[in-house]
Amino acid sequence: MKTIGYLGPQGTFTELAVKGLFKEGSHLPFSTIPACMDAVANKEADLAVVPLENAIEGSVNLSMDYLIHKHTLPIIGEIVVPIEQHLLVAPSMADKWKECTEIYSHPHAIAQCHDFLNKELPGSDLQYTNSTGAAAKKVLEESDRPIAAIANELAAQKYGLVIAQKNIHDYVNNHTKFVILKRPETSFQVSSSLKTGEKTTLMVTLPSDYSGALHQVLSAFAWRKLNLSKIESRPMKTGLGNYFFVIDVDQAMDEVLIPGVVQELEALGCGVRVLGSYPCFSLQNVEEGAKNPVPK
Repeated sequence: MKTIGYLGPQGTFTELAVKGLFKEGSHLPFSTIPACMDAVANKEADLAVVPLENAIEGSVNLSMDYLIHKHTLPIIGEIVVPIEQHLLVAPSMADKWKECTEIYSHPHAIAQCHDFLNKELPGSDLQYTNSTGAAAKKVLEESDRPIAAIANELAAQKYGLVIAQKNIHDYVNNHTKFVILKRPETSFQVSSSLKTGEKTTLMVTLPSDYSGALHQVLSAFAWRKLNLSKIESRPMKTGLGNYFFVIDVDQAMDEVLIPGVVQELEALGCGVRVLGSYPCFSLQNVEEGAKNPVPK
């Protein structure tokens, strides 16, 4: 039985992703994203599920940087989860939520609810936590204080809190992408009826003295008609102006096209690392099926 580490505590969106994809196995929460990855690297867990990108706030840089600079953990799957942020309070504050003086949540969650907070709770003090689940747990532990958390419905259920205001996020189309990581030597494949496609992710570093190198990199994909769904730069942490690029290709690793890209880029003097070739899943399919059931 596999052990799946995730960003905890209980009640986080990461736990929702884990529960949606892994019906079996032991689910083990960790307090931080690095702790999740360390657990896999140190063989305390078989897999790790961590957030990588939000549709509103962009990439979770801590996940990406730790994946690049700290551990070589292949990506073996991706799952997209619809995000609905709610304002949670202790039962005693259900009718007095506007009196809350402190709001706790993950930085991304607070940023996703900027308009609501400015309009409804303009004088509140915003406090950052490692996860939305940790924020909900904080409200439970200090239920005698006028504080609130931004988190999901699962967190409200786990910690006995009341949803004072539902769907307080600024944008309707709010989703977060999570990735599943494993040790290189571990043999494991993710399969589910929630599958939506395949993807290959590459990390590319450019030669510092090559003019037009990024154009050459993109051309290597373009003439092979490989569709790129994402290209993002991140600092190498070796000095100003030094970057690597993370590129998502909308297909699985094959025997000709993507290996051909790698060979061409290496011939240009680029460094190339395949971060993973993996199936993609979505919990959106589950929600849509629940809202629009098949007629009997």
